[in-house]
Amino acid sequence: MVLQEINQALQRGDVNGVTQGIKSALEQGLEPRQILNEGLLAAMEVIGIKFKNNEVFVPEVLIAARAMNAGMEVLKPRLIETGVEPIGTVVLGTVKGDLHDIGKNLVRMMFEGSGLTVHDLGVDVSAERFVEAIKEYKPQIVGMSALLTTTMGEMKATIEAIKAAGLRDQVKIMVGGAPVTAKFAQEVGADVYAKDAAEAAFEAKKLVY
Repeated sequence: MVLQEINQALQRGDVNGVTQGIKSALEQGLEPRQILNEGLLAAMEVIGIKFKNNEVFVPEVLIAARAMNAGMEVLKPRLIETGVEPIGTVVLGTVKGDLHDIGKNLVRMMFEGSGLTVHDLGVDVSAERFVEAIKEYKPQIVGMSALLTTTMGEMKATIEAIKAAGLRDQVKIMVGGAPVTAKFAQEVGADVYAKDAAEAAFEAKKLVY
């Protein structure tokens, strides 16, 4: 079954296997939505679970995500033609003063692998930029990352800025990063804490459904 082949190729991180599999699935007349759900998203879900259970690690996730992105390049035009909408929109960034992006990039890939549209603001993102992005992209979720204890306070400052702009009730705020804890997330007024990229994707899906 071609969908199974796509699924397995993605889990192996086989870019060629994924792209060729999608092309042949489309030639066989399979629906783009079915290829997305049963081929790509189902495989990323398996990778997410394995990552959570320490059966695969960051390099394998990155390789799978690269294959997912390559597959999406082939599939996206067909999805747009058939009117398949993303499941939700996320604004993501590492907070002001913090230049770490590996964790954030991993989260972005897992989000995209879950069917979310992600607007990645990058690193060293000010509270004002987060506020602008909420106004611009109208996301359901705002994700903030901090890798330094010294920049964790920026999460609180950003949440305060979102409140001051009158946008707090329009978004769910998710925080994460090495020094961040569930207790801290609660203290700064975030909605969700995720300890790693797999958990972030799992929680994000719950928020948009």
